[in-house]
Amino acid sequence: MTPDVLLVIFAGLLGLLVGSFSNVLIWRLPRGENIAFPPSHCPNCDHRLGVADLVPVFSWLSLGGKCRYCKSPIKARYPVVELLTGIGYAAIAALFPPLTVGWGALGLMVLFTLLLVGSAIDLDTYTIPDELTLPGVALGVLFGFLNGQAGVEGLPDLAGAVQGALLGAGVVVAINQFGSWVLRRFRERSFPEFPIGYQQISLGLLAGAWLGPWWGAGVGLLSTLVNVAARRVIRIPELLTLGGLLVSVMLGSAGYGPGMILMVQGALAAAGAVSLACGVYWWLHWRRHREDDGATDDTQVDASAMGFGDVKLAAVIGAFLGWERLLLALVVAVFAGAIFGVVQLATRSENRVKFGPFLALGAVVALLWGGALIGGYREMLGL
Repeated sequence: MTPDVLLVIFAGLLGLLVGSFSNVLIWRLPRGENIAFPPSHCPNCDHRLGVADLVPVFSWLSLGGKCRYCKSPIKARYPVVELLTGIGYAAIAALFPPLTVGWGALGLMVLFTLLLVGSAIDLDTYTIPDELTLPGVALGVLFGFLNGQAGVEGLPDLAGAVQGALLGAGVVVAINQFGSWVLRRFRERSFPEFPIGYQQISLGLLAGAWLGPWWGAGVGLLSTLVNVAARRVIRIPELLTLGGLLVSVMLGSAGYGPGMILMVQGALAAAGAVSLACGVYWWLHWRRHREDDGATDDTQVDASAMGFGDVKLAAVIGAFLGWERLLLALVVAVFAGAIFGVVQLATRSENRVKFGPFLALGAVVALLWGGALIGGYREMLGL
């Protein structure tokens, strides 16, 4: 066998092992448990699992899908996650040969695991843990740096990873902002977050359109400092920020300012930067509150409105894949979600599925076939 074939087989076996650890993350992260201690145990009887109980896929099959000690059923999701990870890792190694791509192949495997774990948790709890997405953005930027150092083609370098992360977060949060504004019939939010929240994101959108991404993000964060100094929320009307952005884009299309395309890019990147700053702040703030007070349900501090896990997941995808494949992932996610919605209406199903799993599906399509699809689209347009 050739070295590339051996690496594909090795990647598949590695995926099975990582899939087993992914099941640990899927179970423990939503519960706030340590992912390393205590060692693996049955969630029903708490009996510590032996080596023979931890062989990916085969242990579940040999035990008939039941715990060896208490005979309680073990979800079929466990071997499914392991198999999917093994297949996914092998496919990545085949399409992105590690001997050629180097660190880039490992980065894509990390992304695949983040997507699978995030989707499984989202299906269970309708949330995507910040412990998964925020470090995931940092890892995407790190692998972008390594790609740039190694001269890897087809994957983003450091600048591309940062741009992809900001635009990923910015696109999804902008959709959220305008969608929420319309659903509220253009009324203001009743309880803006302190000191940083959706108001600062909207301000970043407007400022970024005229000043560019970094100055736009700076204006949004300056508003946060104003709130801190005033010890209260200084309201910024959405009619001014979101409405102003719409007017700005129309002016850009008419030839004023930097131009419509640059204005949209600046607005989205600035909003993405402020969104990630929001995510980090509220994550750390909630963790500190939970550790200090032992709180488990405090909407004032947890600020569930600031959770927007899909925004941070889009930033992860953009950081690892770049902005072009990110846009492809969004298109696939929207179409998949629409098809699922039609099926639900036809079958009168009441099962609710959030956007995260569809976004992850779109990212996998963009990861595995994005190069060919984007290349074909450019050829069709003569680019």
